[in-house]
Amino acid sequence: MNQNVLQKEYLPSQIRTVALVGHGGAGKTSLSEAALFATGITNRQGRIEDGATVSDYHPDEIERRFSINTSLLVCDINSTKINILDTPGYTDFTGEVKASLKVSDVAAVFVKAFEGVEVGTEIVWRYAEEYKRPTLFIVSKIDHDNADFSKAVKQIKERFSNDAVIATFPVGIGANVQSVVDVLGMKLLTFKSGGNGSFTEHEIPAELKEQAAQLHEELVEKIAESDETLLDKFFEAGTLGEEELRTGLKRGIAERKVLPVFASAPTVNIGVLNVFQFIVNYCPSPEHAVVAGIEPSSQKAIEIKSDAGKSAPPALFVFKTVSEHHVGELSFFKVYSGTISAGMDLVNEANNKVERLGQIFLMNGKERKEVAKLYAGDLGAVVKLKDTHTNNTLSSKSLPVIFAPIGFPEPVISAAIVPKSKGEEDKIGTGLHSLHEEDPTFIMKYDSETKQTVVYGQGELHLTIIIKRLKENFGVDVDVIEPRIPYRETIKAIAADAEYKHKKQSGGRGQYGHVHLKIEPLTRGAGFQFEDAIVGGVVPGRFVPAVEKGIGEAMQSGVIAGYQVVDVRVTLFDGTYHDVDSDEMSFKIASSMAFKKGFKEAKPILLEPMYEVEVMVPEEHMGDVMGDLSSRRGKISGMDSDGSHQIIKAIVPLKELYRYSTTLRSMTQGRGIHRQKFSHYEEVPREITEKIIEEYTKSRQGEE
Repeated sequence: MNQNVLQKEYLPSQIRTVALVGHGGAGKTSLSEAALFATGITNRQGRIEDGATVSDYHPDEIERRFSINTSLLVCDINSTKINILDTPGYTDFTGEVKASLKVSDVAAVFVKAFEGVEVGTEIVWRYAEEYKRPTLFIVSKIDHDNADFSKAVKQIKERFSNDAVIATFPVGIGANVQSVVDVLGMKLLTFKSGGNGSFTEHEIPAELKEQAAQLHEELVEKIAESDETLLDKFFEAGTLGEEELRTGLKRGIAERKVLPVFASAPTVNIGVLNVFQFIVNYCPSPEHAVVAGIEPSSQKAIEIKSDAGKSAPPALFVFKTVSEHHVGELSFFKVYSGTISAGMDLVNEANNKVERLGQIFLMNGKERKEVAKLYAGDLGAVVKLKDTHTNNTLSSKSLPVIFAPIGFPEPVISAAIVPKSKGEEDKIGTGLHSLHEEDPTFIMKYDSETKQTVVYGQGELHLTIIIKRLKENFGVDVDVIEPRIPYRETIKAIAADAEYKHKKQSGGRGQYGHVHLKIEPLTRGAGFQFEDAIVGGVVPGRFVPAVEKGIGEAMQSGVIAGYQVVDVRVTLFDGTYHDVDSDEMSFKIASSMAFKKGFKEAKPILLEPMYEVEVMVPEEHMGDVMGDLSSRRGKISGMDSDGSHQIIKAIVPLKELYRYSTTLRSMTQGRGIHRQKFSHYEEVPREITEKIIEEYTKSRQGEE
């Protein structure tokens, strides 16, 4: 790591944090590598194909040749520190993108010059909008043979915002690209061969002057439109002065009214260094940033200014946790207020526990370099915090605050796991908990109803990597199986008189309980109702609670297929008792058996969980996706359009959604995504019900 970055201390005005976001394979990692090389942080530009990048250092990333984790990188341009967050493009790891945008000052959205806007581009744009991040677009891979810069820019304007405006455009096509035109400065930037990122400025060639002048005019107009005062001056003078352009551009970017578009070929380090110089000159620093928070005791909203002054109390937010061998948990944080230094005691406002900060590090991929302090607006990492995890706030006692947590996406896939060796349940629990702390988009829970440990994630690859890390880091090997479906049992008819007499005599005191029950169906979601309609004390009141308890236990264990019974009313209306032999247990057994008998006579059915599914796909795949949803017993409930993408809404049984995300990606060449959430329970078709009951009956016989 360049010692210049390590030895300097950077105030908020000297810091920029940029999140590189976009669809997979768009060139984010290549651009970060090019930036490190161009600024002297590394002495060569690493290649993804060689597994030699600073950013993608994890064995899983080297093996698969794409980013899985966000890497924090750092470089210095003109005495300004740039924190680079190189995020994954694969949608299984979209939580990393949200975390990075949460703590960034600017979002750089990547669009491939030959493929244009993709589903992943749509996702990251929505995240950038959610966090209101100033945004610039990088049309990457302009050196590709099929590159079409103009088409990509047109798509950006159509799909995202008409405030997108060209800042640089390429000269030439494909492998011949060596220069870009700087529209703001009206210069030709020619990049030296050899890929070190440096460039020289020249006059714009005659054949490009008209195009450059027109684009310069569009840029000036866009800057003027972002501010009423500037717009008035523009109308009066027909242009803007240099200082007016500069201040107007900075304000327009900060307010998301100007979205500059750059041309770049990261693998050959063309159009990279100038982008980062632009970020330094025109993108906002955290100097005057104001962050919303909550005062813990009153729950009132407060605002925290990004102040690094000596009187400013320190506060930081943990946005990422990584477990490193021989190091432990490494917590990545952003300083929102004051100055952070080693040995400082801060309070975790989530649990009111005091944490002492150990060594503080700057990160460049896996490389750590210790620093004495970090100021407001900067990013760093600290090891071995005891009770602090992702989304936690640490602050001084004089500034109790909780910053809003990262809203991680809901899971889209689930699987059950079974240990290959007995007695490893505790190790599995410990490992899964640790993996969740590292990656909050991975969720696990023990389902007491299905008696399975179920893991949830963003896609099949996501879960595959989690299971792989469980084995590598915790020594636990598991099988992955389809989760059991939490069906429900209910009835469609009335059992007017379900009678059962429990009578047992075996010397000494016997057992006697006798009940008559009426069992009726209720509307969906009504639950369980019990009514005591005994007249004349034929069943003494002291035994009535036992009757209700016996029914409840029978409902919990199920009658026809072993699933919980729901939406029934049971009325106890008659029975008999014995002065000596009747007791609570006898009536509990009698009511349980009477309920099971009556339930089977009342047209029992199974209910299955139905999920709302929303699928976003390019228009050309719409027919295939709708056909597939229908084959899964899905009911199309609506359709909408979003640019060239279609949004299909459907209600689908949970049983039919196992590994759906994998099928969808395969069907759409990775361009389709979906969300799902529980909707309601619905009757299972008769032929499927019969099959489930048959399998349950066989399993019971096997147990006996």
